[in-house]
Amino acid sequence: MQRTIPGLLIQGYRKYGNTKVAMRKKDLGIWYSYTWAEYHHKVKYIALGMKSLGLERGNRVAILGDNDPEWFWIQIAAHAMGGIAVGAHTEMMASEVKYVLEHSDSAFIAAKDQEQIDKVLMIKHELPELRRVFFWDERGLRNYDEPILMSINKLIEAGIRFEEDHPTVFEEEVNKATEDDYANYYYTSGTTGAYPKAAMVSHRALIGSAEALHCYQPWDESVNSLSLVPASVSVECIWGLVSQLLTGSEYNFPEEPETVFTDIREISPPFIALGPRQWESWVRTIQLKTSDSTFFKRLMYRLLLPIGYKIADQEHRDKNLNPFWKVLDGFSYWMVFRPVLDKLGLRRASRGSFTGSAAISPDLLRFMSALRIKLRQSFNTTEGGTICAHPRDDIKFESIGRPLPGSQIRVTVAGEMLIKSERLFSGYHKDPEATSERIKNGWFRTGDSVHIDEDGHVIYLDRISELNKLVSGIVYAPSYIEGKLRFSPFIKEAMTVGGEHRDYVTAIVNIDFDNVGKWAESNRIPYTTLVDLSQKDEVASLIRKDIMRINKTIPEGATLRKYVLLHKEFDTDEAELTRTKKLRRGFTENRYSDLIEAMYKGDTEVPVETEVKYRDGRTGFLRTAIKIRSVA
Repeated sequence: MQRTIPGLLIQGYRKYGNTKVAMRKKDLGIWYSYTWAEYHHKVKYIALGMKSLGLERGNRVAILGDNDPEWFWIQIAAHAMGGIAVGAHTEMMASEVKYVLEHSDSAFIAAKDQEQIDKVLMIKHELPELRRVFFWDERGLRNYDEPILMSINKLIEAGIRFEEDHPTVFEEEVNKATEDDYANYYYTSGTTGAYPKAAMVSHRALIGSAEALHCYQPWDESVNSLSLVPASVSVECIWGLVSQLLTGSEYNFPEEPETVFTDIREISPPFIALGPRQWESWVRTIQLKTSDSTFFKRLMYRLLLPIGYKIADQEHRDKNLNPFWKVLDGFSYWMVFRPVLDKLGLRRASRGSFTGSAAISPDLLRFMSALRIKLRQSFNTTEGGTICAHPRDDIKFESIGRPLPGSQIRVTVAGEMLIKSERLFSGYHKDPEATSERIKNGWFRTGDSVHIDEDGHVIYLDRISELNKLVSGIVYAPSYIEGKLRFSPFIKEAMTVGGEHRDYVTAIVNIDFDNVGKWAESNRIPYTTLVDLSQKDEVASLIRKDIMRINKTIPEGATLRKYVLLHKEFDTDEAELTRTKKLRRGFTENRYSDLIEAMYKGDTEVPVETEVKYRDGRTGFLRTAIKIRSVA
């Protein structure tokens, strides 16, 4: 049997059977466990059920739903029958789901619940290739009589009946697969265009990326991980599913995004892997919770956090602490940091935490290190898999780590990172021109601007297409400044603006409504809505302090001079952010071009009317006057 994802499941089933838990899912406050035998049973009969309905080798099976065991059972079941899984984001509108299904030529789709099923039913008449729609959460769907619909439980029953006449089909189909077969289509983030590309990723690439990461992060069957990154992103397959199958570890699924903190405390996993935006959200939560604690706890936190920073910086430089600092380290840990980590469920994850898929602010890494969480970078791309990571005892806050074993990295004269490895994707579906443009002589052009320092660490700057130059000739990295802005507990999102015809940098800022709202209440500042709160002078002064702090860490010519507090958040449904929460800079700059020009013309405020698209398809308008603020 070749090394494929369903092949790994069969190995785990033969090794552990009913003796070990493979997955847990929390539902209505109760954790439900699935042994390796139950895991294998679910995948096998879902696979045979789809086979009985006509699934053939090479067919695509789209999956639209939250991270649940069923998402991964369906994915592996598709692989087992020679199919290809296609991930779709749960926040997609019906038109976006239609694009994914149509572009991928998906014959089947599995959707979690009524919300996702309704999207599919709206567009099914436009998808002649679509044969069946499966669902795994039956709430609200019992009275639906669409013949195309089928529950996962009914699908499993069909698989059991199919096995009676075809007792060896499952193993035979799994044995036909090879490492180089396509496992999944992953849609890229789509920051540069309206339509993302579908990267075709093989079993070899996914398994190889997980094994390479394990060289820097030891992993065995005792690991208890939590599925938090969207399953439609390749990182979750590498960090979660494949790592679990390779090592026999336990894979846990929270009940809802809103219950993550409670669920993590109950599981207390030794390994946490999140995307940069998730870590940034967590840091804002930590900062908010500490500010809401008792006077004594706030005082101890403010007194001991600088000690945490000092120790983090010492370890960062020479990794040695003298006895005096070791005593202070122990005191601060037991007095403040351990209770904070215990409250968040992160105490056991102090040496096994990762951030990945994109670079993160050095300020955030330093803050987590001060709390005694050794958060490490793991740089991943959809096309290249896992490329770099921090070794366990070799963390540089400003780097994205060292190249992983099996990854070759070359930096062009223009500063672009090229990579070569067996973990590269196999090309873009239906787009050979884009494939040949990005892969030259076995080297993948990442489009990322980096340099490699004297210690062999890779320093990430930005996307080459987004590096900006001012009239003065100074080149700056917008994402670096934006990452520093998002480290503030009061800033949720930001976009910096410059350009060759401009002589200074400005910023459009989204405030964090929850945190700023609590701050306003504590300071007796009345407000009604986000629009009202964002234009308060007191809030502008609060954000100005953060910008002035950030300006001290930026080269003088690239400091922020002016900013506006936007009356709304950047929104995925309005195409300002991708479904993975990355900024679509070109589109967003064009959308707010009047506001941007006003910052450079010397205006003090500008009236804004913005069209808002709601999830039900309706549109509305927001009208307000946005004040233009100076940093000085």
